[in-house]
Amino acid sequence: MGLFTLGIEEEFQTVDPKTRELRSHMSQIVEGGKMRLQEQVKAEMHQAVVEVGTVICRNIEEARKEVIHLRKMVMELADNVGLKIAAAGTHPFSLWSEQPITPDARYDKIVEELQEAARSNLIFGLHVHVGIPTREVGLQIMNMARYFLPHVFALSTNSPFWEGRNTGYKSFRTKVFDKFPRTGIPEHFTNAADYDGYINLLVKTNCMDNAKKIWWDLRLHPFFDTIEFRIFDMQLRAEETVALAAVVQALVAKLYKLMKNNLSFRMYSKPLINENKWRAARYGIHGKLIDFGKEEEVPFSDLLGELVDFVDDVLDELGSRKEVESLFNVFKTGTGADRQLEVFKQTGDLKKVVDFIIAETYHGIA
Repeated sequence: MGLFTLGIEEEFQTVDPKTRELRSHMSQIVEGGKMRLQEQVKAEMHQAVVEVGTVICRNIEEARKEVIHLRKMVMELADNVGLKIAAAGTHPFSLWSEQPITPDARYDKIVEELQEAARSNLIFGLHVHVGIPTREVGLQIMNMARYFLPHVFALSTNSPFWEGRNTGYKSFRTKVFDKFPRTGIPEHFTNAADYDGYINLLVKTNCMDNAKKIWWDLRLHPFFDTIEFRIFDMQLRAEETVALAAVVQALVAKLYKLMKNNLSFRMYSKPLINENKWRAARYGIHGKLIDFGKEEEVPFSDLLGELVDFVDDVLDELGSRKEVESLFNVFKTGTGADRQLEVFKQTGDLKKVVDFIIAETYHGIA
């Protein structure tokens, strides 16, 4: 990938439109998709999950077209087998224990190692790759970008329900994923050699067989020249996916610009960043995060303004001002979690919440 190019992966639920429960697509969607989309459509560990990934996109406009195209394709594939797709970080009421695992040697190995933690990992995420010039530069950007992970994560919260219960979290998906090893906010690494030494030690000591089994919220990709933001819940609407991709692309571009000018962003420790991540998972955009420089709590709305101001000088060059500034609309519409909870408040019916998720997923897809 080139500098600041984009790659976006979305994980969809496959839902029975009558019962509104998750239903295995028995690889029909994936196999049908191979004819049209080749490697852009993939099965996941659970058979009720289908993942699509864009080609390498040079800018946010290309990314938008790809995201909409892939959603349209997977919707048609699902319709062909009597299913609907739904885009949220968790299903409101389906039970993980009733969902079959995809037969695959890779998944068999993960389940054998992680047991119930793997079987119960019925969650759906959004991953955004941003192209970097070198792994060394990518590692330094990753170190700095860790601070902003709770800020962008709060905007993505879209998983308030789990197995028929209102969890009280705006993102319960992250709590489910916490059971896996090598998840969460990454550590600070001095340089790429330091990072590679960590990887090699884990492989040598049989902690993992390859670097793809590092599932941090942000990682230096083991095979591509990208850094991969993995902290996001799956988004209801395509436009929300595009906005989140735009803001992390801008963040990477701004941090790279600082590096080129021999400047940096202050580093904060993983435990401090984790405090903000927990607040973002619990309260989404309606809580306060900690400004560690000021040593005080700050309303999220203020922090979003500061984030957009921080990346302002790269937005026009990237062609993404409209997409990044659209994030201010989240305070009018609410995140996906806020909107799911509002439907449940009005109806008291989780099936209606599923209907809402499906309707939002199909919104804007011609």
